[in-house]
Amino acid sequence: MILDLLITAALIIGGAFALIGSYGLLRLKDPFQRLHAPTKGSTLGVGAVLVASALAHFARGQGASWHEVLVTGFIFLTAPLTALYLARVHLHRAEPKPPLPSPATGSGWASRDLGLENIQPEREKE
Repeated sequence: MILDLLITAALIIGGAFALIGSYGLLRLKDPFQRLHAPTKGSTLGVGAVLVASALAHFARGQGASWHEVLVTGFIFLTAPLTALYLARVHLHRAEPKPPLPSPATGSGWASRDLGLENIQPEREKE
């Protein structure tokens, strides 16, 4: 009975996070906010559903289900990294680009300035 309640609670929590994430994707105005809501919602929502599935396998006497554990770990690792890289793309494509302060070392900023103007092309050997 207690295990059934835990499975039900995990499914309800997972569904609530997925619903809130999809609502945030539709209603938030800024691309960064729209990226944040479904990333967190899908990560926690799918994670809770997979935990409920693992608990259901355990409740039926089938033992621990490693598939759900591995998929949950994979999603918890990849979804935030995907959001990070998508946010970086939005940041670099934003118009207008804000001016950056000059770095203390004078070597340029790695994220915006590659410093390619000072590199001389190699001459072909004769």
